[in-house]
Amino acid sequence: MYGFTTTLNGMRFEQALAKTVAALKAEGFGVLTRIDLDKAFKEKIGEEFRRYAILGACNPKLAHAAVTADAAIGLLLPCNVTLEEADDGG
Repeated sequence: MYGFTTTLNGMRFEQALAKTVAALKAEGFGVLTRIDLDKAFKEKIGEEFRRYAILGACNPKLAHAAVTADAAIGLLLPCNVTLEEADDGG
């Protein structure tokens, strides 16, 4: 396991995405990047895939403190948050 998992039941993908972004913002994180793997797989290799997004989130104060302490920590930035659609579309 590379992190921790939370399941958001009873909502569609876009609702879960909005809730996740709001939760990150409440903790001082902004979303710098969004990669939609399902769209990339379809475009690049012609494969269908469930909705799956990778958000690159960053808290500037924490990032500054981290790279000031150890510049190599930049390899781990931004912090990735993933969202994936369940088999039932939720």
